[in-house]
Amino acid sequence: MKKIIIPFFCAVLVSTSVAAQQKSAPAKTTAAQSTLSSQQVIDNYLKALGGKAKLEAVKSSITDNTLSVQGMEVAMTTKKMGNKFRSEQSVMGQKMVQVFDGEKGYMDQMGQKMDIPADKIAELKKSKVIDALGYDASTFKTVTTEKIDGKDYNVLSSDKGKFYFDAATGLLYKSETKEGNAFVKSYMTVDGIQFPADIEAEGGGQKVAIKTTKVVLNSGVTDADFK
Repeated sequence: MKKIIIPFFCAVLVSTSVAAQQKSAPAKTTAAQSTLSSQQVIDNYLKALGGKAKLEAVKSSITDNTLSVQGMEVAMTTKKMGNKFRSEQSVMGQKMVQVFDGEKGYMDQMGQKMDIPADKIAELKKSKVIDALGYDASTFKTVTTEKIDGKDYNVLSSDKGKFYFDAATGLLYKSETKEGNAFVKSYMTVDGIQFPADIEAEGGGQKVAIKTTKVVLNSGVTDADFK
């Protein structure tokens, strides 16, 4: 179990995307060059989430999730402050922890503690409390529009993967990276900000359903949480 959850969700928690190889039949798509720039797509996304100013005003967050994987229910709580994070997962009486203090971090999986690999540190230092603020328009090589099952999406592509934004709402719907694929099925509103409420992800041969049960902003997080 520890080999399943920790590596996959480390990527989920500290990057701007969640993703993996999709094994189901692909949806019918058509693609064309977008009239929007990558910055416009990102700006529309930030506006749809609640507005850039409101997002930047969030200095800390606590998120409670329930993960369903391989027939098991996993409780997960993630605390963030600046580029720091702490994630605790509990399953079948076992506890797993991931911590990054802004400079270094570790993973403690059922008593086995290991440092976060050095090649991941530089990216982790760029992390934001609100992941959407981490999007950099200059990193996206192309902007296309794709119609998937009759619905239009603006698609940003970079070395890290592809990110699909609903053309009507501006919200992120799907991400595809080397870690896997993730689909945001619905959003919830907390203090005027939209957060993913239900995510379906597939990666490393496993399917995971992630449900957000609670989000607390700007309260209950201190530096002591990241020791």
